[in-house]
Amino acid sequence: MARLSHLELPFFDDGHRALAAALDDWGARHLAHVDHHDTDRSCRGLVGALGAAGFLRHCVPAAYTRDASFGPAGGAREALDSRALVVCRETLARHDGLADFAFAMQGLGSGPVTLAGSDALKAEVLPKVARGECISAFALTEPDAGSDVAAMSCRARDDGDAYVLDGEKTWISNGGIADVYCVFARDASLRPPPGTAGEAPGTRGISAFLVHADAPGFEIAERLQVMAPHPLARLRFNGCRVPKTQLLGAPGEGFKLAMRTLDIFRASVAAAALGFARRALDEALQHARTRRMFGQTLADFQLSQAAFGDMVAAIDAAALLSYRAAWQRDVKGGRGTREAAMAKMVATENAQAVIDRALQMHGGGGVQVGSVVESLYREIRALRIYEGATEVQRLIIGRDLLAASP
Repeated sequence: MARLSHLELPFFDDGHRALAAALDDWGARHLAHVDHHDTDRSCRGLVGALGAAGFLRHCVPAAYTRDASFGPAGGAREALDSRALVVCRETLARHDGLADFAFAMQGLGSGPVTLAGSDALKAEVLPKVARGECISAFALTEPDAGSDVAAMSCRARDDGDAYVLDGEKTWISNGGIADVYCVFARDASLRPPPGTAGEAPGTRGISAFLVHADAPGFEIAERLQVMAPHPLARLRFNGCRVPKTQLLGAPGEGFKLAMRTLDIFRASVAAAALGFARRALDEALQHARTRRMFGQTLADFQLSQAAFGDMVAAIDAAALLSYRAAWQRDVKGGRGTREAAMAKMVATENAQAVIDRALQMHGGGGVQVGSVVESLYREIRALRIYEGATEVQRLIIGRDLLAASP
């Protein structure tokens, strides 16, 4: 268990440790040669494989994974367990970034259904998500509404037994391969406070909907390419009719639902960063012990030893914050917004520094396309932006502190 010795910390129980060991073993056997060129095909395959192996059960509550297709093991836990998500993402990221992405999006994309979907929607979607038969996506960001969610312009209007959606979303992970999209839109049917005109302002005027990929009026407007490839797209809604039965939560509660979902999964983003950093440290240690120069190994130089000291301390500091955030949500209860923001901020920033140091140790080989550390360097950069950029996390932490201080 030396490879997973960090899970001996008291934040976890034996079930989490067994999950990590099983997933680490599965990853070693199945994730050594993932194709990162055809990301659509690879992601579909990874979702299916993770579902078949039973690991996607941790993305949904146990009540929706108790039919015979899941075998005698049944569901994972009664409610979404942040520590299980952390364990899975850290372990998968250590093996392969695309596998981590495939797992993470099944949870994030279906999270609003878990939290606020009707019983019928949950029964329809969640078992398929857990089996890897339904790929999910979380559609919040727009061209002019990223960190500033209140600036959202995608609209939903009431039309009898349905809502009609018009507008665009962008930077949507799993865009183009997802079967269902949790979409957030400004609800034109919501009225502002008494004495004012127009629509409900800001975040109070947003509702959430489950949209199927084959819904009339929905299309993939553009496939987007980024430095660490994964399925990503700009979405367009042009008179897209969504039955009112696919409203998630109450009208006007979309922003709260989005934030509740992100609060659950934000600590797992920190965990993915930890997985990338631990893999970079492994690669750097192996290289330093075998690379000979000036009559000794790279590891013999004091500069290298000092660098390793910085790297492992940065990883441990981030791990403690990440595990605490997940533990607090699971055990202590409540949203834990500040703790999750601290974990996400520190883990992604520290991982960037660790990976940069590991790449530097590799010299020219570190920047060679296809090397492990080059891939990690591209993977980590996005984590400092998505699900709340570092700058946004700083604001969240500061505002929460000021609000709580006398």
